[in-house]
Amino acid sequence: MSAPTVSAPTPSALDAPRASTPRAKRHRRQIMREGRRSTLLTVLLWACAAYFLLPLLWLLIASTKSNADLFSSFGFWFGKDFNLFTNIAQVFTFKDGVYLRWVLNTVIYAGVSAFGASLLATMAGYGFAKYRFPGGRAIFSVVLGSIMIPLTALAIPTYLLFSSAGLTNTPFAVIIPSLVSPFGVYLMRVYAAESVPDSLIEAARMDGAGELRIFWQVALRQLGPGVVTVFLFSLVATWNNYFLPLIMLNTSDLYPLTVGLAQWQATAAAGSGSQALFSTVITGSLVSIIPLVIAFLFLQRYWQSGLGTGAVKG
Repeated sequence: MSAPTVSAPTPSALDAPRASTPRAKRHRRQIMREGRRSTLLTVLLWACAAYFLLPLLWLLIASTKSNADLFSSFGFWFGKDFNLFTNIAQVFTFKDGVYLRWVLNTVIYAGVSAFGASLLATMAGYGFAKYRFPGGRAIFSVVLGSIMIPLTALAIPTYLLFSSAGLTNTPFAVIIPSLVSPFGVYLMRVYAAESVPDSLIEAARMDGAGELRIFWQVALRQLGPGVVTVFLFSLVATWNNYFLPLIMLNTSDLYPLTVGLAQWQATAAAGSGSQALFSTVITGSLVSIIPLVIAFLFLQRYWQSGLGTGAVKG
């Protein structure tokens, strides 16, 4: 007569008592809370992505439409005819190709301003971070305070100053104010304090290098990502600047893209038989952002690295 067999308890039977313990309950509640937080964060990220990408999607789709299709079709779908290439041709040929002149003006204004602003901000930030001089903290506090001043509050004083100097309606009226970047100075001060070790500077001094040589040949190599970050910020700010060129310039051949497209928009919105330029303005706006997209894609890795390092507390 064989002995009766006893079946081994299954894992679920062993875990059942544990599942009802207070610790297990707290663990389940924590998992549920984390799941809810992850879902909320995902929804917020998708909402932010939609906020930034939907206008670009609308701009891309609207650039393929004619003036009639812009007002007779759904905004996020194509019209009856595909007129993208026709609209692009209209942009570059309207008024003897003045759009190309505006593109050149914008490249000059933004390029020179971004290069000068990044250089000045780098030199100033490095000086504030690595040198101790009387009044240094007070001057840096003034620089920080200037970030809080809206640019529109400085528009009229800036115009009066440049008017008295005879610089209005010249490229200098747009470039010179854009060379000042208080936020760039702050960013480079924080970045230089973390990226350039004092021991490296002292070693260069012991080798007989002067301060300018230390900056150009030693420190500047360490500050590369931060310089690119300030360059991108200044480039975008000057490229998209509308109010300053509007009050400083009154000649169409000196306009940047922002002011020129606004003038076309005013012509399109005017009555009394004015030429319909809605699709031309929209397509011109699409073309105007392509250089910025290329710049960001090309310098993205430097921008991300510089922004992350600059966020470290100095």
